[in-house]
Amino acid sequence: MANLKRTPLYAQHLALGARIVEFSGWEMPVQYSSILEEHQAVRTKAGLFDVSHMGEFKVEGDDALAFLQYLVPNDVARLAIHQALYTQLCLPDGNVIDDLLIYRLAEQQYMLVVNAGNIEKDLAWVQEQAQHFPYVTISDQSAMTALLALQGPVALSILQPLTDVDLATIGYYYCAVAPVDGIHCIISRTGYTGEDGFELYCSSADVSMLWDALLAAGKSAGLLPTGLGARDTLRLEAGLCLYGHELDEQTNPLEARLGWTVKLKKGSFIGSEALLRAKEQGLQKLLIGVEMRERGIPRGGYALYSDGRRIGTLTSGAPGPSVGKNIGMGYVEAAQDVIGNTLQVDIRGKFIAAQIVALPFYKRNK
Repeated sequence: MANLKRTPLYAQHLALGARIVEFSGWEMPVQYSSILEEHQAVRTKAGLFDVSHMGEFKVEGDDALAFLQYLVPNDVARLAIHQALYTQLCLPDGNVIDDLLIYRLAEQQYMLVVNAGNIEKDLAWVQEQAQHFPYVTISDQSAMTALLALQGPVALSILQPLTDVDLATIGYYYCAVAPVDGIHCIISRTGYTGEDGFELYCSSADVSMLWDALLAAGKSAGLLPTGLGARDTLRLEAGLCLYGHELDEQTNPLEARLGWTVKLKKGSFIGSEALLRAKEQGLQKLLIGVEMRERGIPRGGYALYSDGRRIGTLTSGAPGPSVGKNIGMGYVEAAQDVIGNTLQVDIRGKFIAAQIVALPFYKRNK
């Protein structure tokens, strides 16, 4: 695989028998044992993901908050220190450059966590917008930062013996800065699976030790190393958007049902006028959940029909192991967004019956 990047854990993945695939310019493990086994481990016990390909930017200075308020639709001003939020980078037309997390790490210091395939694009965009703010500095920390995701109902009990922080006191979308097995980490109660769990940011130099320590600590509890294949089926069941599928530069956050992240009353931000206009005039398309009613696996790119007329396109699809059905997400004309309505998926020239259902497909019992 020419010119592809590798995370610091590449050798460990090979040693664990991972099947490696290209993803966003990286050689990443798609599975170790099987996607189904790894998926079920995360739903019932725990899985450990290497997501060190993600990008991290540090934003700091007297203008950091004002800049971020201008940069993204969500309200960064509401963040306490060690709190995070989910948001997007939008173009002036309101469409999505990327989706990301923003952490407030100190009074005037923030960390942006962006998608691996968009690091260079995002960095250029963020730096360009920052020219209007003299007292803000932006540094790309991606190469020196690694990220592991420990996800599943027993994630807390696996992690707790390795740190002095009382993990139960870290709320959802909050973090703590503390050693894990002696390794300096940001311990964040976030994830991309629909389960409870933690994401651990550490130095790239330390991540091999952290990976080994977590796998050893979780072995008796059924922890499995988990690849991008299960990560995708888990996030799909949880109704979570993936950039390049549900989100792109032809789609705005309102169409993707992310209106809860768009704070139009906070003041002007990039895309605010376009998003306000879209909200007032009505949306052209809307994200829907689709459940197959006949045999067939829906996939991203498949066309959706109603009464012989094309009404939209799937953006993701797969068997949903935890829901026992073949499921997908996609966009249809806004007028067609009626839960319970039947439609047809064009699967290689055959029209296969499906139904519009509410998202998410899967919700854990808290």
